[in-house]
Amino acid sequence: MFSAAQLLEKVATGESSAVEFKSARIIGNKVKEPARNDLSDEIAAFANHRGGVIIFGVSDNREIHGVGVDSAPLIHFISEICHDSIEPHIMDYFVDSVRVPDEMGQEKILVYIDISRSLWSHQSAGGFFLRQGDAKRKMTTEQLGRLLQARSQARIISFDEQFVPDTDKSTLRKDLFVRFLRSAKTEQQENAQLLRRRLLVNDNGNYRASVAGLLMCSDQSHDYLYNSFICAVCYRGPHKDANYQLDAQDFKGPLDKQILDSCKFVERHNQKSARKEVGREERSQYSMKAVFEALVNAVVHRDYSKHGSKIRLFMFSDRLELYSPGALANTMTLETLENNQITRNELLSRLLSELSVEERLGDAVGRTYFLERRGEGVGIILRESENLSGQKPVYQMYDEELCLTIFAAQSLQEGR
Repeated sequence: MFSAAQLLEKVATGESSAVEFKSARIIGNKVKEPARNDLSDEIAAFANHRGGVIIFGVSDNREIHGVGVDSAPLIHFISEICHDSIEPHIMDYFVDSVRVPDEMGQEKILVYIDISRSLWSHQSAGGFFLRQGDAKRKMTTEQLGRLLQARSQARIISFDEQFVPDTDKSTLRKDLFVRFLRSAKTEQQENAQLLRRRLLVNDNGNYRASVAGLLMCSDQSHDYLYNSFICAVCYRGPHKDANYQLDAQDFKGPLDKQILDSCKFVERHNQKSARKEVGREERSQYSMKAVFEALVNAVVHRDYSKHGSKIRLFMFSDRLELYSPGALANTMTLETLENNQITRNELLSRLLSELSVEERLGDAVGRTYFLERRGEGVGIILRESENLSGQKPVYQMYDEELCLTIFAAQSLQEGR
């Protein structure tokens, strides 16, 4: 957020690699200037570079003309472009209006958009652009290749090892990150270990939290990586119907906590049936071993570069559905899931394999650590569930989202 004095200072300094001026013309509630496509290219160029500010109501020669008496149409226009004219849409931006005096001392309204450096590579109306000097430049094939590599969209560098803009060491909770470090006597030794474990990344002398560091060592990862949490809903019947919703919760925080909280959610609604003839027999709807493996797989293998969707867990009267964003990694197919071990997020896998499961739940799910890294997870899900319900779980792809359906075991009381 910029004050009037801060904006005037930027105007006085002139355009640069981080500042752009735009004239604005609004007739009624319609924005006639700047042009939509040109502005989408400018915004994407900043997001693809190091971020920056576009100030509306200022000419190229620094004269302050303002945007008129009503800035609302322009603010709406800018926000609409960020969401509708750029792919993937821009999320990290702030747009506002500020009253400032012009050269004659008369009050004028300026509008500005402050754009952060993005985790992703953005394509706008004219293609792929970078901010270079005081102007946008269309990227060459070589530049685009480097950007895709740097931002992991070419899958050359693992996305979970990339740094997250606008973070620093203080973004991570110490009691969470020390779980992955050896004892350190000085802050310098601690920082060195954080960098070596890729929980922090050196960004031109600035320490930034990595994607994996944020996901494992912060309570607020969803503030930076949108939808990086698990949404769980339990319904009384076999359909999504708010009238029959029994429970709904969003599980946020470190990924290991999300897994545990989601397991406890299922455990709470995992109905048990019993009968006593020769000896007492009990049966749950779902195997908690299978549920635990399914949740760990969803968290480890989801595509965190897809910020438009979250992991979703639905419990119905006859089945459990678990949706994880992202197409199957590399050469994996639905048919090879059980026998193929390919990890999308290698750093996350390593970190989860070092954390032990609390004793009570560990006994229930048959695990000492969150991840054993032996490629047994899918097989456990299929066998445990089929042994209990008589129906083999089903994996399906819906666009770029993997859905696992586990069928509920019948009650021991049915048919009696």
